Amino acid sequence: MTHYDLVIIGTGSGNTIVNRRFADQKVAIVERGTFGGTCLNVGCIPTKMFVHAADVAATPSVSARYGVDEQLLGVRWRDVRDRIFGRIDPIAAGGSEYRHHNPDNANVTVYDGTGRFTGFKELTVDGKDGSTSVFSADRFVIATGSRPIVPPIPGLEETGYHTSNTIMRLEELPRRIAIIGGGFVAAEFAHVFASFGVEVTVIARSNGLLRLEDREIGARYTEIAREKYDVRLNHETVRVARRDDGSILLGMLHPGGADELIVDELLVAVGREPNSDLLNLDATGVDVDREGRVLVDAYQQTSADGIYALGDVTNPHQLKHVANHEARVVKHNLLNPDDRIEADHRFVPHAVFSAPQIASVGLTEEQAQERGIPYVKAVQTYADIAYGWAMEDTTGFAKVLADPESGQIIGCHVIGPQAPTVIQPVIQAMSFGLDAYTMARGQYWIHPAMPELIENALLKLDLHPER
Repeated sequence: MTHYDLVIIGTGSGNTIVNRRFADQKVAIVERGTFGGTCLNVGCIPTKMFVHAADVAATPSVSARYGVDEQLLGVRWRDVRDRIFGRIDPIAAGGSEYRHHNPDNANVTVYDGTGRFTGFKELTVDGKDGSTSVFSADRFVIATGSRPIVPPIPGLEETGYHTSNTIMRLEELPRRIAIIGGGFVAAEFAHVFASFGVEVTVIARSNGLLRLEDREIGARYTEIAREKYDVRLNHETVRVARRDDGSILLGMLHPGGADELIVDELLVAVGREPNSDLLNLDATGVDVDREGRVLVDAYQQTSADGIYALGDVTNPHQLKHVANHEARVVKHNLLNPDDRIEADHRFVPHAVFSAPQIASVGLTEEQAQERGIPYVKAVQTYADIAYGWAMEDTTGFAKVLADPESGQIIGCHVIGPQAPTVIQPVIQAMSFGLDAYTMARGQYWIHPAMPELIENALLKLDLHPER
């Protein structure tokens, strides 16, 4: 049996670990899908490229308010799609080529196939070419990511459907699409398809969209979404069927009775689940929680000594920047076993590239209340800053929560133009312990730029009334 010093399972953020500092080690990399993982191939990068095209397509719908009359003459879906994947697919292929054939990787063996543990620190890989390989290693990194959840809706498999893995490669732009789900994936694709002229229906079991956001943010987004799309809240999809003309019939139940909908395409976007169940982790002594996430300690090590895990397979954030941070921690700890470092998950930000955009870091107001954490809060609208006047934005706002004694920011939530960019100074302040008043008054804020939204929110906090 071949024995390795290190085995990496998954080529998303896990692929960033092995560099020239591992040149004296015998390394194996295992990939069951496409090199680059979720973010590159079916996640962050292609979706944001579609979102940017959608933002451009949506511009004429609001330009008249500025005295500019514009028209959307059409959307060349295949051109949009092919521009995006014409850039992404070569990157994935290049990553594979680099690991397989570049002299820098003379010490690295790549296994293209699905790996599963068949003993303690023993992995069996069923290759895409039909081969079977069995090998062992001193250390493993589990970085196998996650996959879309497919709910057990009667008729779904027979009818056919899309997930975020497949929807971006459609051959034609549909006239009507239904999106089952009310989270960030549903929000982003609703924006994309509606901006391209598709009739969008969003079906959510709950009474609001983006329920994991701060309640005021989720409520504002739901209000805006209902003006843009056909939003059906408190609806549970109970059956799906393909009609003779090729369209799709959805049957739904809601508190008032039953409902039906006919569309041309169906996107299932109800969440993601970790790929841990594919690995037979019991065979090597790696524990998972109730939701299948691999349990790790502060060093990203699992319950089995020498086996680390990172990314979507282990954390609930399901964010590329978190996976990249964890990969850096794991790399350091592999190279410095006697001087390991801990992962920092204190202030993990996230964004939703919907319309409008949303960004968040720290506690929501509801979480602060549930945990009995004292706080003061302030809300600043885009409409009351100079750049907000220029945009005539009437719906966006920033909400900041801070500790009333120390002034430390404990949460910030933004809905509006460029929210993921606007919130970044707050992430920096929280990470480096800068209190709200010092942040607001200890630096220049460019006038009349959008970050003044944050400056004004900070100054509204009831922290230093004597100043």
